[in-house]
Amino acid sequence: MTSANSDPGLSTDNAPSGSSGPVMQLLSGGLQRWLRSRLQAVEGLEIQLHGSAFQLLRGRLEGVTVLARRVTYQDLEIEQVNLRSDAITVQMGNLLKGQPVQLEQRFRIRGTLSFSPEALTRTLAGARWRPLGDALAEQVLGVVPLKQLVIRQDALELSADAVPSGTTVTMETLVDAANGTMVLRSRDGALQVPLPMDPNITIERADLEGGMVQLHGVAVVSP
Repeated sequence: MTSANSDPGLSTDNAPSGSSGPVMQLLSGGLQRWLRSRLQAVEGLEIQLHGSAFQLLRGRLEGVTVLARRVTYQDLEIEQVNLRSDAITVQMGNLLKGQPVQLEQRFRIRGTLSFSPEALTRTLAGARWRPLGDALAEQVLGVVPLKQLVIRQDALELSADAVPSGTTVTMETLVDAANGTMVLRSRDGALQVPLPMDPNITIERADLEGGMVQLHGVAVVSP
């Protein structure tokens, strides 16, 4: 796990400004450690707790906002994370004894994940996600392996090199969401390629903004 803070807009390993009192700060630190233990890498991480110390001592928090930059999770490179959870229940007794934070029940999070095309290219070239990259290249371009993803104005362009000619095949696709997942569409609508999605994740909207692919949706998190 790497830890750095190259972005002045994010505070790392500090209690958020919205927290007050030792109990809230204790939980903030515990949640940061819990999140980091589940990530391969994160460069900037800020957590904001919603609720009161009184509610927390009764084992309930109204929610948590998480802002993070350059996150790697299951070999997936994510440029920006902006999430807000529903109310969660916490085992405060163990935390007060110096033990790791324990979340009692599943909870829902809603927010946005942003991916740069460069990071998506690296992710889909890696061993874990290469089958998905090749499947996309096959369905969209008819050629494998996937070479590169580039954002061109309102479109996500996929490219691959045809073998043995070495000719580069490209196609611009529009990014959309349907039936809970991200979909790549050709401009004429003749081609529609849905991405496989974890059943605990529902993509409600997908678009291109600020030079990144942005996915907006809901996920269910199990402790």
